[in-house]
Amino acid sequence: MKTEFKHLQAAHCENGVTTNLLRSVGVDKLTEPLAFGIGSGLFFVYIPLLKINKGPAIAFRTMPGLIFKRTCKSLNIPVVRKKFSSKEAAAKFLDDCLQSGQPVGCQVGVYYLSYFPKEYRFHFNAHNLIVYGSEGDNYLISDPVMEDVTTLTKYELERVRFAKGALAPKGQIYYPVSQVNVTDDQIRKAIKTGIKRNVRDMIGIPGPIAGVNGISFTGKKIKKWKDKLGQKTAGLYLAQLVRMQEEIGTGGGGFRYIYGAFLQEAYAYHPIDALPEISKMFTQSGDMWRTAAVQAAGIYKGRIGSQADFNVMGDYLLEIAEIEKKAFQALSKIKWNT
Repeated sequence: MKTEFKHLQAAHCENGVTTNLLRSVGVDKLTEPLAFGIGSGLFFVYIPLLKINKGPAIAFRTMPGLIFKRTCKSLNIPVVRKKFSSKEAAAKFLDDCLQSGQPVGCQVGVYYLSYFPKEYRFHFNAHNLIVYGSEGDNYLISDPVMEDVTTLTKYELERVRFAKGALAPKGQIYYPVSQVNVTDDQIRKAIKTGIKRNVRDMIGIPGPIAGVNGISFTGKKIKKWKDKLGQKTAGLYLAQLVRMQEEIGTGGGGFRYIYGAFLQEAYAYHPIDALPEISKMFTQSGDMWRTAAVQAAGIYKGRIGSQADFNVMGDYLLEIAEIEKKAFQALSKIKWNT
């Protein structure tokens, strides 16, 4: 069983799965930045009580699955999404889809992906890939963060589809239902909706852990980590931040560069002078996140580690929070033409 499917590499897995699946049903105008922005993918949340790989849960993007869901909803594209308690039912549903020529997106765990280099495997269950066929005991895999297509055995695919732990995928499968024709006007409206929703998520959520409030909250906490957690644990927490920011297909800078690219592309649909200017602010933010990552890596690897070094790290996040607050406030004030 093999469908006609074109693999295209992307910076981020869910963005890539979204654009590649939508291309398979005739939506050719959607780029990775557009999918990310329409899906309101940019976010920040710090949840110290939820542990992933022995570190606090830190995310620079919205919840897994929402980019695909929101993008399709905004463009009026019907979708199927299913989770399973039975591995047998999950396998049968997948095989039925492939038999009918339907490529599908799957949420999986990273740790047991055999084609990933060992240094990139860790217990993270929010990775996404496409299964587009099977040959013998192997399933044909299009993983957008990989340069080319690959395969997983039936056992390997089942293992990653039913990985245990936080954000367990539960065999999740999703795909657009049928061929669609998406117009420029639909994309134009979807861009506006996506930006307004991202403004809400980043500066409109009350409480200290999410959005720009979450960034400044984390910056203040980092300054206390050395005394509260000890040097080793504090270093591991900072390594967790860097991993989620730079090492899981974010496009660099915790998705900030991708969002800046989205605003540049949005200008073609909404020729509003503020958009490319605000785009530069997200590039600045991305640069600052990368500077912070260098500082965090230095502490983790023991090259630096004084209280002053932790203070510098925390101050980077406080500065980033101010940049992003101003950027989203500017987006909230845009007067849309349509």
